[in-house]
Amino acid sequence: MAVINGTNFLLKKGGTEIGHTTSASLSLSVDTPDATTKSSGGFQEVIAGTISGEISFEGLVDFADSNENAEELGDTLLARSEVEYVFEGGATGNQKWTGNGYISSLEISSEAENPVTYSGTVVLTSTIVQADIA
Repeated sequence: MAVINGTNFLLKKGGTEIGHTTSASLSLSVDTPDATTKSSGGFQEVIAGTISGEISFEGLVDFADSNENAEELGDTLLARSEVEYVFEGGATGNQKWTGNGYISSLEISSEAENPVTYSGTVVLTSTIVQADIA
């Protein structure tokens, strides 16, 4: 599984930003169904199958912002609405990945004398579009 750490990640719903994070990780994997035959010489053979991915994220809750807050993320999860994601970063910091997915988990944490934070996961549902940032 490839894991790419991001420097900028945001979620959009209907073109409106609903979440901007402090950290995020993009994880991709490919299913490898067995394709072993008698002619494989005793070695396992596989083929590239279904690709899946998810993005884990964390951020700070801003109760004063009507769009970018954990409440909007929670409403989106409960409504089972698809979100658009923009993930920027990579080794050189000049790559951008975009696509769609569903928020599959969301946690809001409020510890004593600390800022309120949120974390969650987006399960990717479409082809990932990758481009270099100019």
